[in-house]
Amino acid sequence: MRESSNHLKPHKRSPLPFWCFSIVIVRLGHRFLLVHERKHGQTWYLPAGRLEPGESFEQAAIREVEEESGLKVTLDGIIQVQLSPPLQGKDYRQRVIFMASPIDDSLPRNYPNADTLGACWVTIEEAKRLPLRGKEVIEYFEYVRAGKAIYPLDIMGREK
Repeated sequence: MRESSNHLKPHKRSPLPFWCFSIVIVRLGHRFLLVHERKHGQTWYLPAGRLEPGESFEQAAIREVEEESGLKVTLDGIIQVQLSPPLQGKDYRQRVIFMASPIDDSLPRNYPNADTLGACWVTIEEAKRLPLRGKEVIEYFEYVRAGKAIYPLDIMGREK
């Protein structure tokens, strides 16, 4: 019996359709930052967005908070890294959930721009009364309030 030589042929692989997002929980005392979205039914959500070409997750996180709320922040750590395989025809998705603090006591932008309708500080109880894009908003806020693990930024190592 002769073995097939198919196993010797190089396999051509197409690039994986992959989207990367940074999501940021910004805390000031007992309040958290929410942004009023232009899309997604004009619901409230966390500052978040897709990475731009050449941008790191950290750079995207800082940029998105400023674009969507007008606030400058410093990243304190990472709450979670998520990888979702494609489901129901969707692409792969990776999300890094960051913890951040405002660098000063500036107020969030409360008027519309190209990115959002505005932003505000809310308590968890106030957030529960808003039309949120997803229940994970409250879950993240409660996670932070409970003092659960915030991992150091260097957990996002770089390939050498």
